[in-house]
Amino acid sequence: MTSIVWFRDDLRLADNPALRAALDRAEPVVGLYVLDEESPGIRRLGGAARWWLHHSLASLGERLRERGGTLILRRGPADRVVREVLADASATAIFWNRRYAGPEREIDAGLKASLREESIAVASFAGSLLFEPWTVKTGGGTHFSVFTPFWRACLALPAPRAPLPEPREVPGPAQAIASDALEDWGLLPTRPDWAEGLRENWEPGEPGARARLREFLAEDLDRYDRGRDVPSEEATSRLSPSLRWGEISPFTIWHETVATGRGAKFLSEVGWREFAWHTLFHFPDLATKNLRSDFDAFPWPELDEDHLAAWQRGNTGVPLVDAGMRELWHTGYMHNRVRMIVASYLIKNLLIDWRQGEEWFWDTLVDADSASNPFSWQWVAGSGADAAPYFRIFNPELQAKKFDPDAVYIRRWAAEHAGDEPPEPIVDLYATRNRALEAYEKVKQNRAE
Repeated sequence: MTSIVWFRDDLRLADNPALRAALDRAEPVVGLYVLDEESPGIRRLGGAARWWLHHSLASLGERLRERGGTLILRRGPADRVVREVLADASATAIFWNRRYAGPEREIDAGLKASLREESIAVASFAGSLLFEPWTVKTGGGTHFSVFTPFWRACLALPAPRAPLPEPREVPGPAQAIASDALEDWGLLPTRPDWAEGLRENWEPGEPGARARLREFLAEDLDRYDRGRDVPSEEATSRLSPSLRWGEISPFTIWHETVATGRGAKFLSEVGWREFAWHTLFHFPDLATKNLRSDFDAFPWPELDEDHLAAWQRGNTGVPLVDAGMRELWHTGYMHNRVRMIVASYLIKNLLIDWRQGEEWFWDTLVDADSASNPFSWQWVAGSGADAAPYFRIFNPELQAKKFDPDAVYIRRWAAEHAGDEPPEPIVDLYATRNRALEAYEKVKQNRAE
C-alpha cells in the first residue's frame, strides 16, 4: 500500500498537513508535483514565477531524497495525471492541502468525489491560510469587503493552530516510478537568460525561507513599523515569494512572530494576504472583472502602446516610477510602497486599464499569485475591496520626497534621474491627474444611477 502527497503551492516538509497525514499511515509515500497548464481556467505561470518554481522543486526533491523519499514530476491536466500516478504507484490514498482559486477548487472537488467512489482514500487540509474563507463572516453571514472588520473577526476566532514538525524520514516506494526531468520542463530562461538579478537576490526553497524568517525576526522586526514604507531600507521580511510557493507556512510565521512578543503590524500584513485570498474565494474572476461593477463604466481610452512600453521598461521620466519598474525587472520584486505608486501612475496618470498592469506583474514578479496580485491592482484602481477613497491618486513626486528624500532608492535603480539632465516625463502629472478625476466622475454617475 502506498500514499500519494500531491504538492501544489506548499513546497515544504515542515508544517505540511498533507504530508503528515500520509506519514501517519506508516506506508510508503510518493510525493507528486503536476505542472498543469492545460486544465480549463488554469493560468499559465509568468516567467519569474517559473524560474522560482524550478529552483523550489529542485530543493524540495533534494530534501525528500535526503529523508528516503521521492518527488515525481509530471506534466499535463491534473485530473488525468493524478489518476495515472495513482495507478503507477498502486496507491490507495492521496492527500493534499487546499487551494482556493476557482479553477483549482473545481479540479480538486471533482477528483475528490470521483476517487472516493473508486475506494481511494482522499483528504484535504488547511495548510495555506490561517483562516478558512468560509469561517470568517459578518454578523449578517456574508463575506467582508473591508479589511479592518475582517481582520478583527479573524482575531476573534480561535488562534491559528501550531505548526507541525518537519519529518525526519519520508519512506519512499520500493519500485521506481517514472518522472519527468525538471530540466525538460523549460522553466528557466535561456535565450536570453534574463535571470541574473534573480539569482543574485533570492534563494528559493524551504531552507532559504526559514533563514529569511529568522533573520527578519532577529534583525528587522523592531524597525518594521517605521521602515516598511522606505524602499531603500531592508526593513521588510521579503517572505512573499516563499509564502506564494508555500516554502514556509503562515502558521509558522504567525507562531514564531507571536513568540517574540512583538510584530502586530507585521501580522496584520499577513492578514492582508488572507483578505486577498478570501476575496478571491468569493470572487473567482478577480483578475479579469471589476469587483465593484460600477467601475465597468470607467471610460478607458484606446490603449497607448508606447506609454505602456515606457512604463514596463522604466522609461516614464518619473524618477520613483522608473526606479521601481527597473527594480522589478532586475530582481523579480518591488518594494510594496513603490508597487502602489507605479500602479497608480499606470492607471491614473496614463489611463491604462489595471488589467494590463496586473498581467505585467504576473509575468515579472516572483511572488505573483492568483489572489494578491489582482486584489492589489483592483485596490489601487479603486474597483476592488476596501478601496476608499476610490479616487486616490498617488503623486510620485510627493511620495519620493516623503519616502526617499535623499533619493537613495532612485539613485540605485534610475541614476540618470539624479543627474544634471534628467529625462523628461512622458506625461504631465498635474494634467493627467485632472483627466483621471474627470474619468472617475463617470463611475460616480454610474453609482448614483
